[in-house]
Amino acid sequence: MGSDEDCLGNRPELDELSRSYLAAQLAGDRREALRLLMEEGIGRGSSVIDLHLQVIQQAQREIGRLWEQNSISIAQEHQATAVSQLALAHLYQQSIRRPSVGKSVLVSCVEGELHDVGARICADVLELHGFGVRFLGANVPTDCLVGFVERTRPDLVALSVTLTTHLPGARAAVEALRGRSTAPLAVGGRALDLPGAREGWQGVATFGADALDLLRSARNILGVSA
Repeated sequence: MGSDEDCLGNRPELDELSRSYLAAQLAGDRREALRLLMEEGIGRGSSVIDLHLQVIQQAQREIGRLWEQNSISIAQEHQATAVSQLALAHLYQQSIRRPSVGKSVLVSCVEGELHDVGARICADVLELHGFGVRFLGANVPTDCLVGFVERTRPDLVALSVTLTTHLPGARAAVEALRGRSTAPLAVGGRALDLPGAREGWQGVATFGADALDLLRSARNILGVSA
């Protein structure tokens, strides 16, 4: 295989597919969304990873932007997200995992964070590249997260935070984990895009913008070759 830049989300022709997928999301047309991914995506030579990163992830970012600008309602945002949840589950069934790299990652949204599509994409991309992944989903209470990390002992813990209102919860989770686990921590999500949002953290090994960032960081931190 080629480099990450050759294989992962670097296909300009997928931009139009992402726009069509976004339209299907906003229309609530689940069948059309799946048809686009399978016929216009997989059927024309795109990989599952391409579709994760350049179609679904890109469309979800636009959904988030539209919601933040009050261009769509909460109901429309939920409808669009439900389409992506279905699409990710469908693509998961079509995927082929690379050989195990012998390292494990726990992926979780922080307490209060209900937006878990980005975290799920991260979990799927890591798993497809050979990492053992435990995905905890949305709104995981900090004490439960810490207890789970202590029991399962992952090699890396990746936390997702989408809304800035949940940054205090993310910081609390980092502080709690630092006191109870030696696993390196990665933190990512849209909440960290704002100026200054990445300042003042203690004990975070890496910050990430998306699933590809997390994959590269996980490989670097855990000594895994591409």
